[in-house]
Amino acid sequence: MKMRSVRWMGFLIAGLIGLSTGIGMSVHADRSTDLLLPLEDIRSLAQVIEHIKKSYVEEVDDQTLIADAIDGMLSGLDPHSAYLKAEDFSTLKEDTSGKFGGLGIEVQMDESGLVKVVAPIDDTPAARAGILAGDRISALDGVAVKGKTLNEAVDIMRGHPGDPIVLTVLRKGVDMPLKITIVRDVIKVTSIKSEVLDEHIGYIRIRQFQERTGADLVDALNKLQADNELDGLILDLRNNPGGVLGASVDVVDAFISSGLIVYTQGRVADADSKYYATSDNPSNDLSMVVLINGGSASASEIVAGALQDHKRGVIMGTQSFGKGSVQTILPLSADRAIKLTTARYYTPLGRSIQAEGIIPDIVVERAKLTKESSADYYKEADLQGHLANPADAPVKKDTEADANADQTDGVDVKELPLAERDYQLYEALNLMKGLAIAERLRQ
Repeated sequence: MKMRSVRWMGFLIAGLIGLSTGIGMSVHADRSTDLLLPLEDIRSLAQVIEHIKKSYVEEVDDQTLIADAIDGMLSGLDPHSAYLKAEDFSTLKEDTSGKFGGLGIEVQMDESGLVKVVAPIDDTPAARAGILAGDRISALDGVAVKGKTLNEAVDIMRGHPGDPIVLTVLRKGVDMPLKITIVRDVIKVTSIKSEVLDEHIGYIRIRQFQERTGADLVDALNKLQADNELDGLILDLRNNPGGVLGASVDVVDAFISSGLIVYTQGRVADADSKYYATSDNPSNDLSMVVLINGGSASASEIVAGALQDHKRGVIMGTQSFGKGSVQTILPLSADRAIKLTTARYYTPLGRSIQAEGIIPDIVVERAKLTKESSADYYKEADLQGHLANPADAPVKKDTEADANADQTDGVDVKELPLAERDYQLYEALNLMKGLAIAERLRQ
């Protein structure tokens, strides 16, 4: 894999999104002593702690009070800053490795106090149960999530593999809350899936940006091109909640040979970084379509935004999530840390996508292709005494093959399952075929 002199492991861009609560980490200690603290306010904080210890209806230990105070400070900043207790820090490390326990959903707390699903992770219990990006979870096993912190809700959802949990889900367009039972499992996330569609179109899906995603992508590209004569590639970033910043840089670097990929800006010098492409280009400039949707967040948006700015591919799908901030892990002790938003990231042309997202070049909503009833058209071959085509052998009209052909109204039968299963991918494949034809016509 390509090496760079820039430091990228110091940043997190996945955000505080629940069962994978911000993937990737490093340490960064700032021991600045020139920042003056408001002594009156500090005294007020100490007085509140004293009152709680002295007068609260139940006894509370010092460690709990301090931890809750830290947690309150951070949660009041933005949805992605958080206090990482020992178990949270351990969970973060598990998530980075791509193996963790739970349901398989990326979540964050919305403004109403409900847990919002950023994206279900492919091939996990949540995805198989039908959880969708944008769903809002109002209760866990009948207990309301309002009043709980995101970490508390995530702890409940993780549980033990094999144990069921009932999620009460509010879904846009559905009047009544949905009760969805999911059996917890050990979640093993393989970040890359690759295959060939329609013989000459490569397909790579990135589920999540982990430490090895860049290297795995290059391996997938090399294998696809070694085994097939490709006309183009579809890169699928839908429902990808993000992950390690460096992994997104490596992915973009696999498709371009020069230029800026992404840059970050914050209040301190360490937060300002620029990431550039190297000369290697394992994609060999294959024509590309990049699929995104509302579940594409953070690192996914870095990739889509960079490729869009470099005019490297056609971005297709729906508007992305809009997370354009960078988180840094700041250690407090050997097993505790805070995750603090320290910078915003920008696409090569200077676009901040914070709360905006990436707008596709071609908007394609989720849908299903349904075939209209075939109309009865008379053809030349139906006319009595018509001239036969000398190149064709006689064909019986009542054969099963002809009956199937009539039913498709010109749509290839083998495409129908894909169109019904994944309309956006179906449209991306059609576009990729069209681009390949146009390229051949120019030659």
